[in-house]
Amino acid sequence: MASTTLRLLHATKTTLKASHSRLFSSHPNDHGPRQRGSSAEDLPLSGIRVLELGQVIAGPFCGQLLGHFGAEVIKIEPPSVGDPLRVWRELDVDGVSPWFRSLGRNKKSVAIDLRKDEGRELVKRLAAKSDVILENFKPGTLEKWGLGPSDLHPLNPSLIFTRVSGYGQTGPWASRPGYASVCEAESGFRYINGNVDPKTDGHAGPPVRPNISLGDSVAGLHAAFGTVLALMSRQRLASHGKQTGQTVDVSIMESMMNLMEGIVPEYDRKGKVRGPSGSSVTGIVPTNAYPCLPSPSTAGLPTYIIIGANGDTLYTRLMRVIGREDLTGPLYAHNHHRVVRQAEIEAAITEWTSSRSAEDVYELLEAAGVPVGRVLSVREIVEHEQVKARDAVEDVWVQKEDGGWNVKMSRVFPILQGSDAKTRWAGPDLGAHTEEVMKEDLGLSSEEVSRLRRDGVIG
Repeated sequence: MASTTLRLLHATKTTLKASHSRLFSSHPNDHGPRQRGSSAEDLPLSGIRVLELGQVIAGPFCGQLLGHFGAEVIKIEPPSVGDPLRVWRELDVDGVSPWFRSLGRNKKSVAIDLRKDEGRELVKRLAAKSDVILENFKPGTLEKWGLGPSDLHPLNPSLIFTRVSGYGQTGPWASRPGYASVCEAESGFRYINGNVDPKTDGHAGPPVRPNISLGDSVAGLHAAFGTVLALMSRQRLASHGKQTGQTVDVSIMESMMNLMEGIVPEYDRKGKVRGPSGSSVTGIVPTNAYPCLPSPSTAGLPTYIIIGANGDTLYTRLMRVIGREDLTGPLYAHNHHRVVRQAEIEAAITEWTSSRSAEDVYELLEAAGVPVGRVLSVREIVEHEQVKARDAVEDVWVQKEDGGWNVKMSRVFPILQGSDAKTRWAGPDLGAHTEEVMKEDLGLSSEEVSRLRRDGVIG
């Protein structure tokens, strides 16, 4: 243990001496072999190493974003089982979820058992040569393992900790487990979603959730944004001779609160408690989902189309197309006028769309310059002309010993002009990079790697 600590301190001192010579990165001379075979050298986060200790969605989504734009992301997974997301939802022919192949893209999978002392020492050695620790465990877990800021900053003072949890690292709820569905409810997000009971203006039935783990992904976006800000801050401090790594404290609950627009100030100043609004949005008219005739692809079921004609000029165009110019003029001129007459306006639009197919409604409104969109399934999205024109869905190869196959997945956005950010490989098999990282990054011999594998420390 003492010899390991000495090696860690030596590696850290060597790293910090060179830390001013490369933008952001605190390990400028240690990234040569790590990018071999990729095209990440000239991307915005090139040279940044992220040690991803998180699992499932929130932390890994952050890691996916950072990796796409050039960071080397080393994903630490438990041997034998890996990230639980590997076996969530639909499974491919090899028993791995295509979802994992997407969320794990551009990452290196290193299997280390964090329950073992030697496993945690390996992570410490990697942390001493990294820029960011990314995790989404319950607060206190890393500290229990001896991998918290107070444990690792003596080895790497500029190390950034990006920590995603349900409620944040402090406060009376910090120790609660963080699940997106629960945090969405506690943030107020679920309260404003659902169908309206016209008698009470409350919920007609349970609140409605999007059929994705929205809170996890929104927290991941905040984590990626916070990580880049912390890297910029570290660069600025380094120019003044300071070696400091911040903690980026991301809460799923607070990330969802960040999406809540004017709900808090409206309540504070006007006492207004916004409730559910069905398929419309409170205080903006007209913008809604409107029923159309069934189409051949929906087997007799109604189809819906979204119309967003809440601008004053757009509203007039819409009324002209549907033959209801009687609903224009001074009483309907501006949004606050139309809010008062919402029921009348919505009924007129619904009557018109209900007698037409979604395709006919789309063509008529598109020709008139009224914002309109069909409600599409994934089957239609992958064939969409705009999606194809911008390569928004890509085919990514999954390499296997006996061949492999392509998996379609959404590209990672945004697109940066002049930056060739792309998917370099699909989410790897469990432990695919363990030996590479142990030997090339930690300098272990083949005999040491074999011994660690026999002892179940790595996989």
